[in-house]
Amino acid sequence: MARVKKTKKLGRSLAGNILIYGVLVLFGLFMLMPMIYAINSAFKPLDELFVFPPKFFVQNPTLDNFADLNTIMSQSWVPFSRYLFNTVFITAVGTAGCVVITSMAAFVLAKFKFPGSKIIFRIVTTALMFSGYVTQIPNYLIMAKLGWIDTYLAMIVPAFGMPLGLFLTKQYMENIPDALIEAARLDGANLWKVFWKIIMPNTRPAWLTVTILSVQALWNSKAIQYIHSEDLKTLPYALQQILGGGVSRTGVGSAVTVIMMIVPIVTFIMSQRSITETMASSGIKE
Repeated sequence: MARVKKTKKLGRSLAGNILIYGVLVLFGLFMLMPMIYAINSAFKPLDELFVFPPKFFVQNPTLDNFADLNTIMSQSWVPFSRYLFNTVFITAVGTAGCVVITSMAAFVLAKFKFPGSKIIFRIVTTALMFSGYVTQIPNYLIMAKLGWIDTYLAMIVPAFGMPLGLFLTKQYMENIPDALIEAARLDGANLWKVFWKIIMPNTRPAWLTVTILSVQALWNSKAIQYIHSEDLKTLPYALQQILGGGVSRTGVGSAVTVIMMIVPIVTFIMSQRSITETMASSGIKE
């Protein structure tokens, strides 16, 4: 009678799992240390900020740094709310346009074959090589030619074109079965309905990733190369001017750092799973 070979189950022991999770927790805490230190510094009084050696955690927490920031901003001839509105408006409109235009372009490149489609995608991938600093001068010349200098359009319109977002979204859309689109077309749905009702819901991780990348870029943009009027300048620019006041504003600078961290961190926490899924599947081909 032939013996039946028992298949050996591959797995880690309990001790191995504990060790792996322990190492991951240590690395996670290590990566959180700069953020924790920045938050603690925002609540430190000046005597703790200048103590040597510096202390990681705040000993006597205070809100004086935020109160001083409010006092400084209230003395500005442009209200703090105006700087905040400029940043929120540019970030919201720029991100919305980036998501829509990136998704539409990715849909065409991923699901339609037409002459020049491969060349266009190669141009997109080539654009990934260039930093924003390299394209600043060409962008400025284009904005000046269009008459958009010192307007919101100079910051919003260039944000619509994100090569990395287009690349990730296009690669993700290629995993959507063509049969799903063909079935919708047979049911009478036009391309616009297919895009909004089928493509966008099924590519939610991809466009959420684009949202995070766009918010991070626009929220931290000073826009000093395009915006000259004080009432159109952004919050990062105004806060940078505060930091130019010298060492006496070290505490205020710590408060500024925390304020600028809030939106990108919250956006990332809400969509971190989508980023992981997009990065994992964008390079998979059947």
